[in-house]
Amino acid sequence: MAGLLNYSIETYAKHIPLILLFSISFVIAILIPIFAAFPTYSDLGGIFLRSASILQNLDILSTAVIAFSVLFSLLFLSFAIVAINVIVKHSRTHTKITKEVLRGLENYTGSVFTVLLLFTIIVIAVSFLCYNYGITSTLSSLIGFLISPLFFYAPASIVVDEKGVFRSMKQSAQYFFKRLDYAAIWFVIAIALMTIFDVLFIAVGGTALSGYILLVFNALFIMPFLVVLQSQAYMGRFSLLKG
Repeated sequence: MAGLLNYSIETYAKHIPLILLFSISFVIAILIPIFAAFPTYSDLGGIFLRSASILQNLDILSTAVIAFSVLFSLLFLSFAIVAINVIVKHSRTHTKITKEVLRGLENYTGSVFTVLLLFTIIVIAVSFLCYNYGITSTLSSLIGFLISPLFFYAPASIVVDEKGVFRSMKQSAQYFFKRLDYAAIWFVIAIALMTIFDVLFIAVGGTALSGYILLVFNALFIMPFLVVLQSQAYMGRFSLLKG
């Protein structure tokens, strides 16, 4: 476990200029829904959609705006996740990132985009169904958590193992349950980082500004590190790379 954290911190610190460059895509992704004309709210560095408000005010224009915002947000997120995974892969294997690898980013991004889109469709569909049938929203969150093993390591599997969408999801679920300790430490670190900086920004800038400050800080620093940590955990599958 200590080795995982050491690898993650070392990779993040060593490649932070390049990681920050790719992290601009995270910032763009969160800015799209912020300026889109549909009801959203921010919490702990994330943008969330109010399904109840959408269903009450949904029309053709609103649907188009929602679809555009979601698709382009996922596209930017996919590119950033792929780029960081490529950095981790070649840093851990001590190989150079060649022009061929950079040209392959498009294919990787398309596959990761499909994975994220599948997850998003499932979560949104469940949220709408729960609202229509008067079921507590906690159920939709629970379902999202239950299907997360299929998607958790899928982007890393696509980049590291060069697997297709559904094979990467299968591999993700298998490794998730094989190394539950890695997934647990990832969630603990993610919650701890979000909470610590949320409290800090509230103390410094007040409640009104803290949410937006955390959004940008999360996009530039926290999310990239969590992607590095996730990718490093997946690299632990390979016995020759364990140290």
